[in-house]
Amino acid sequence: MSENRYKDAGVDIDAGARLIDRIAPFAAATSRPEVLGGLGNFASMWQIPAGSYKDLVLVSGTDGVGTKVKVAQLLDRHQTVGIDLVAMCVNDVICTGAEPFFFLDYFACGRLDVDVATQVIQGIAKGCELAGCALVGGETAEMPGVYGEGVYDLAGFAVGGVERDEILEPSRVKEGMALLGLPSSGLHSNGYSLARKVLFEELGLDPSLARPGGKRPLGEELLEPTVIYARQALALLRHCRVGGIAHITGGGLLENLPRVLPEGLAVSIAPHSWQRPDIFNFLEERGRIGQLDMLRTFNCGIGLVVMIEQADLDEAQRILQDLGQASTVIGEVGRWDGSSPKVQLR
Repeated sequence: MSENRYKDAGVDIDAGARLIDRIAPFAAATSRPEVLGGLGNFASMWQIPAGSYKDLVLVSGTDGVGTKVKVAQLLDRHQTVGIDLVAMCVNDVICTGAEPFFFLDYFACGRLDVDVATQVIQGIAKGCELAGCALVGGETAEMPGVYGEGVYDLAGFAVGGVERDEILEPSRVKEGMALLGLPSSGLHSNGYSLARKVLFEELGLDPSLARPGGKRPLGEELLEPTVIYARQALALLRHCRVGGIAHITGGGLLENLPRVLPEGLAVSIAPHSWQRPDIFNFLEERGRIGQLDMLRTFNCGIGLVVMIEQADLDEAQRILQDLGQASTVIGEVGRWDGSSPKVQLR
């Protein structure tokens, strides 16, 4: 009887080694001077430069991309979900006022396909470049029996830092501040369970073809990567009086805006004040989804909301325009009566 090997149980150590060789150049391209060591160590190291900070507070965020990975696997297109992974983490970190420093990923699968994993991690590296943070390491887990053939999942976490006296706490948000909305590129990485149910199960649409009224294949539309807002947010924080930042993810505008508000304040928003990607109109109309459910499930075209002093609006929009980032005033901060919702639609 021949000896049992790990590979016979479905885990290929040699494939893991080949993956590390392939992704090393991607990670190296994202390096920053503060990174010590490289890929292959048991842990990653980051040196806080002496004299660069007065009272640095570390900030961490972790997330995944949800069932968007199902669309990537359905279409065998894996180049952009890594960007989504970085975006979901760093966009949360910047809501504290922090600069993202470094990122690690976790890639889990049933059987390691080196080509697929390379595409995913290349996307992660691209996301780190866009965020200005370093990809310092990660973990690849091959788990036959837990994940089926061709199935993988992603998670990651980002670490950043902010001076203690610059943390965006709710107390910084003031009555009268404007809500400056930064457009999303589409669904980003939320609401895909509902979107897949409506588009694929109920309407029976082919992801390789354009939906009714669409201009490109539906799958391509759904895989549009999440916008990474790190550079834009940091520029506003340097030059404008920012009270708070809200990343519009699961829960939409209705659930995420109150997270950065202090007691006694609410916001009013005008849902028709911005141009939302047509995929949202299609889902609402053909999927028979009510307005409140749309606003609680999807970003509906606004990926980040910055609460900012009215007097700084022109400067803020000029800064964003110089960075190639569109923006729209979608509402303002006001008093809360204690009984009505903290997000009012007008």
